[in-house]
Amino acid sequence: MTSLDKPTEDTDQTQPQDARAVTEAALFEAFGGVRGMVETVVPGLLFVAIFTINKDLHLSAIAALAVSLVLVVVRLAMRDTVKHAFSGVFGVAFGVVFAMFTGNAKDFYLPGMLYTLGLAVAYIVTALAGVPLIGLILGPVFKENLSWRTRNPGRKKAYTKASWAWGLILLAKCAILFPLYWWADTTQLGWVLVALKIPPFLLAVWLTWVFLAKAPAPIDVFAEMEAQEKAEQAEKARKAVLAAETAETVETGEPNAGRHRREA
Repeated sequence: MTSLDKPTEDTDQTQPQDARAVTEAALFEAFGGVRGMVETVVPGLLFVAIFTINKDLHLSAIAALAVSLVLVVVRLAMRDTVKHAFSGVFGVAFGVVFAMFTGNAKDFYLPGMLYTLGLAVAYIVTALAGVPLIGLILGPVFKENLSWRTRNPGRKKAYTKASWAWGLILLAKCAILFPLYWWADTTQLGWVLVALKIPPFLLAVWLTWVFLAKAPAPIDVFAEMEAQEKAEQAEKARKAVLAAETAETVETGEPNAGRHRREA
């Protein structure tokens, strides 16, 4: 093996590993990681736990909303991104409003269930339309924006598969929860919903990782724009130098006077 062969072989081995690492980091950022999952589970878990003990709708709802706000405050204090915590607050707040308005504790879960159903439909419809939702979510994270739609068919195919996976998994989740909403009591529905928070999510994220890890690398459109901007600046500088040399030639009557002085 020559000295030239070895670096090439190492590069071939590290590129797939680098692609997987980038994919894992992007998924972690997009979906909030372990902390994001905890923030989505804790409010609902607290609500059903308190309601199971004392059947007090108001206390359960206030406790769930309070812990959601605490999670946001913690994020702000740590100067961390708050988008996942804020989404949790809004979800809990809608649930509290529904439950308080109807007086039915099960309605605390209804907004989240309807959101899940709408999201499942959105994943499937966008996949059918050729603009898979998961690509719209992850494109900016991978710095490829929408380049995968026309310039990277392999990634578009992976995003389409991932969107189908998310849509079908969420539909299966809804197929379990909505019958329970009608037939089960609040505590039964609540504990099943808490149990179904993480496993379907992890399955969808894992399938997304599998599809994207096998897909072509993303096209970094930001790097392309920077390179184009530098090329345009270099071209402007070259034209400015040529214009200066032309002007000097007109004034002195000596062709390429400026270039001769630079070479000297």
